[in-house]
Amino acid sequence: MSVFDYRTTADGTVFISWNGRRVVTLTGQAASRFLARIAGADDEAAQLIMAKATGNFKRGNERHPAEPATT
Repeated sequence: MSVFDYRTTADGTVFISWNGRRVVTLTGQAASRFLARIAGADDEAAQLIMAKATGNFKRGNERHPAEPATT
């Protein structure tokens, strides 16, 4: 199952998404390095490359569903 996905624009900008939500935008040298790393990578390796490129974006800012009320 692929949780990360990326899209490249004509000007070389790379958008990396996690579960359909954009989490990182790479431009310039960072985008070039990313595209060089991901070229020819299998799906599992590509997922790891994208996870590393996003950094630690899920650290304290994720929302949790409300706890159900107990009676």
